[in-house]
Amino acid sequence: QVQLTESGGGLVQPGGSLRLSCSVSGNEFIINAMGWFRQAPGEQRTLVAMLPTVGDVKYMDSVKGRFTISRQNDTVYLQMNDLKPDDTAAYICYVATFRVYWGEGTQVTVSS
Repeated sequence: QVQLTESGGGLVQPGGSLRLSCSVSGNEFIINAMGWFRQAPGEQRTLVAMLPTVGDVKYMDSVKGRFTISRQNDTVYLQMNDLKPDDTAAYICYVATFRVYWGEGTQVTVSS
Protein backbone atom coordinates (compact mmCIF):
# COMPACT_ATOMS: atom_id res chain seq x y z
CA GLN A 1 0.00 0.00 0.00
CA VAL A 2 1.31 3.44 -0.95
CA GLN A 3 0.42 6.55 1.03
CA LEU A 4 0.93 10.19 0.06
CA THR A 5 1.16 12.94 2.67
CA GLU A 6 0.85 16.52 1.45
CA SER A 7 1.58 19.79 3.20
CA GLY A 8 2.26 23.45 2.51
CA GLY A 9 -1.04 24.86 1.30
CA GLY A 10 -2.63 27.98 2.70
CA LEU A 11 -3.79 31.53 2.10
CA VAL A 12 -1.41 33.91 0.36
CA GLN A 13 -1.68 37.34 -1.22
CA PRO A 14 -1.19 37.81 -4.96
CA GLY A 15 2.51 37.85 -5.76
CA GLY A 16 3.32 35.68 -2.79
CA SER A 17 4.93 32.25 -2.61
CA LEU A 18 4.15 28.84 -1.22
CA ARG A 19 6.00 25.55 -1.21
CA LEU A 20 4.04 22.32 -1.34
CA SER A 21 5.50 18.99 -0.38
CA CYS A 22 4.30 15.43 -0.85
CA SER A 23 5.97 12.46 0.81
CA VAL A 24 5.39 8.93 -0.41
CA SER A 25 5.56 5.94 1.91
CA GLY A 26 4.58 2.31 1.85
CA ASN A 27 5.78 -0.91 0.33
CA GLU A 28 8.76 -0.93 -1.91
CA PHE A 29 7.92 0.30 -5.36
CA ILE A 30 9.48 1.84 -8.43
CA ILE A 31 8.44 5.42 -9.06
CA ASN A 32 7.94 6.28 -12.71
CA ALA A 33 6.76 9.83 -12.13
CA MET A 34 5.60 12.23 -9.44
CA GLY A 35 3.73 15.46 -9.79
CA TRP A 36 0.85 17.75 -9.01
CA PHE A 37 -2.61 18.32 -10.40
CA ARG A 38 -4.99 21.03 -9.28
CA GLN A 39 -8.74 21.33 -9.25
CA ALA A 40 -10.85 24.41 -8.66
CA PRO A 41 -14.55 24.14 -7.78
CA GLY A 42 -16.60 23.23 -10.84
CA GLU A 43 -13.53 22.60 -12.98
CA GLN A 44 -11.69 19.53 -14.19
CA ARG A 45 -8.52 18.28 -12.57
CA THR A 46 -5.57 19.70 -14.51
CA LEU A 47 -1.91 18.72 -14.58
CA VAL A 48 0.26 21.45 -13.06
CA ALA A 49 3.69 19.83 -13.15
CA MET A 50 5.11 16.38 -13.73
CA LEU A 51 8.55 15.05 -12.87
CA PRO A 52 9.26 11.71 -14.51
CA THR A 53 12.11 9.51 -13.32
CA VAL A 54 13.29 9.44 -16.91
CA GLY A 55 12.42 12.24 -19.29
CA ASP A 56 11.65 15.93 -19.26
CA VAL A 57 9.76 17.90 -16.65
CA LYS A 58 6.40 19.19 -17.85
CA TYR A 59 4.48 22.26 -16.69
CA MET A 60 1.12 23.65 -17.62
CA ASP A 61 1.59 26.79 -19.68
CA SER A 62 0.18 29.24 -17.15
CA VAL A 63 2.71 28.29 -14.44
CA LYS A 64 5.87 28.17 -16.55
CA GLY A 65 8.49 30.48 -15.09
CA ARG A 66 6.63 30.74 -11.77
CA PHE A 67 6.42 27.17 -10.46
CA THR A 68 9.26 24.70 -10.01
CA ILE A 69 8.87 21.02 -9.31
CA SER A 70 11.66 19.06 -7.64
CA ARG A 71 12.19 15.77 -5.90
CA GLN A 72 14.37 14.48 -3.11
CA ASN A 73 14.17 10.75 -2.51
CA ASP A 74 10.46 9.96 -2.05
CA THR A 75 9.30 13.55 -1.57
CA VAL A 76 8.19 15.84 -4.36
CA TYR A 77 8.04 19.60 -3.96
CA LEU A 78 6.25 22.35 -5.81
CA GLN A 79 7.71 25.81 -5.30
CA MET A 80 5.11 28.36 -6.36
CA ASN A 81 6.16 31.97 -6.83
CA ASP A 82 4.29 35.05 -8.03
CA LEU A 83 1.00 33.42 -7.20
CA LYS A 84 -2.14 34.74 -8.87
CA PRO A 85 -5.81 34.49 -7.91
CA ASP A 86 -6.30 32.04 -10.82
CA ASP A 87 -3.92 29.66 -9.04
CA THR A 88 -6.51 29.15 -6.32
CA ALA A 89 -7.37 25.44 -6.21
CA ALA A 90 -6.90 22.20 -4.36
CA TYR A 91 -3.46 20.89 -5.28
CA ILE A 92 -3.31 17.13 -5.47
CA CYS A 93 -0.11 15.13 -5.45
CA TYR A 94 0.26 11.90 -7.40
CA VAL A 95 2.83 9.18 -7.84
CA ALA A 96 2.91 6.77 -10.74
CA THR A 97 4.26 3.31 -10.06
CA PHE A 98 2.56 0.33 -11.67
CA ARG A 99 -0.58 2.38 -11.03
CA VAL A 100 -1.32 5.94 -10.01
CA TYR A 101 -1.79 6.90 -6.39
CA TRP A 102 -3.33 10.21 -5.30
CA GLY A 103 -3.02 12.39 -2.26
CA GLU A 104 -6.01 13.98 -0.58
CA GLY A 105 -5.12 17.47 -1.75
CA THR A 106 -4.02 20.67 -0.06
CA GLN A 107 -5.89 23.95 -0.56
CA VAL A 108 -4.11 26.96 -2.01
CA THR A 109 -6.00 30.25 -1.88
CA VAL A 110 -4.57 33.38 -3.48
CA SER A 111 -6.48 36.44 -2.39
CA SER A 112 -5.92 39.94 -1.10
